[in-house]
Amino acid sequence: MKRILFIINPISGVGRQKLIEKYAESILDKSRCSFDFVYTQYSRHAETIAKDSCNIYEIIVAVGGDGTINEIASGLIGSQCTMAIIPTGSGNGLARCLGIPLKLKKALALINTGIVRKIDTISCNDKCFVNVGGIGFDAEIGHLFDTAEKRGLLTYIKITLAEILYFKQKQYELSFDGKTRSIEALLVSVANSTQWGNDIKIAPKARVDDGLVDICVLKKFPLYLSPIIAFRLIRGTITGSKYFETFSVSSIEITQDDVPLKYHLDGEPMINESKTLKIKVLPLSISVIVP
Repeated sequence: MKRILFIINPISGVGRQKLIEKYAESILDKSRCSFDFVYTQYSRHAETIAKDSCNIYEIIVAVGGDGTINEIASGLIGSQCTMAIIPTGSGNGLARCLGIPLKLKKALALINTGIVRKIDTISCNDKCFVNVGGIGFDAEIGHLFDTAEKRGLLTYIKITLAEILYFKQKQYELSFDGKTRSIEALLVSVANSTQWGNDIKIAPKARVDDGLVDICVLKKFPLYLSPIIAFRLIRGTITGSKYFETFSVSSIEITQDDVPLKYHLDGEPMINESKTLKIKVLPLSISVIVP
């Protein structure tokens, strides 16, 4: 008998998580597992619960979006506990990358039938992430989206379209493999998986288990090309754009002169009081149930 704990973010996405307890009762194989439910009450609560529970439960289920997954993964790194994902967020980037069903019943059934796969996590200064982190334009969007009255893809698109008119690219210093590069860019994304979410693929060639992160640099482009850039991001062909550059590393330092420094980890807005983000891959440091 495996013990399973569902950690549920009650405010993620559009509220689908309210059905989890009901569906779990009818879908999970009770001859092979028992399960409990707990709801988060404040920011980073899921991480605390995961840390306190990883020696009690064999499987901890993240019910929420990439931010909830980030918190739970941060609490499980290096433990023997396996994470399962029920995607109920706005973008669900990691779930989409791993092929986890977006429908609640199918995602729950995967706990019965799925396999366990080890994936990388990424440390950034004193924090961790599992999907995509970044600095620049996408970080600004993340901060604005976090304070928006409504969630969902439409809100994200509205904020992006409004902000792209005024956001100016900035100077970044990238230090990796014993060398330093200075670049001007609209954004610098650090990708463990392929996408931000909603199948918008900033790093179409990224792998979650190769011991590397993809550094994705998008430079300022003429506004009239916005539909083409968006199309490339959705189709996974952004690597063919002359405004885009990508390379893979196991560690990197990114410096930008703005202090405090705005960035995001798995879509969650962050503030750093120093100029530098120190990033390093933690290879195969967490186990996840996948199809």
